[in-house]
Amino acid sequence: MEDTRIDIEYVAALARLELSEEQLPKLRKDLESIVGYIASLSELDLAGVEPTAHAAVLTNVWREDAAEPSYDRDRMLANAPALIDGDLIRVPQVLPGEGSN
Repeated sequence: MEDTRIDIEYVAALARLELSEEQLPKLRKDLESIVGYIASLSELDLAGVEPTAHAAVLTNVWREDAAEPSYDRDRMLANAPALIDGDLIRVPQVLPGEGSN
């Protein structure tokens, strides 16, 4: 890393970090340490090592899809503050534009 300070300022800008002049040397040291560690990892012989996407085996747990009794439609609509055409619940307009019924 020839010009680490420029890289640090660039990375800080990408991360939307405001760094003081006092913080730059510590960040430079940390960044050089991280890059050095990554470089040492690239020297490892990983022939025959199976790639790992996740340390733990995860599977989705699904329940059986079964029909269950629902709420009474008319009773629910009776609790709505305002209806359109008798079966649509009127809500406040969220986006500006046409269609403000």
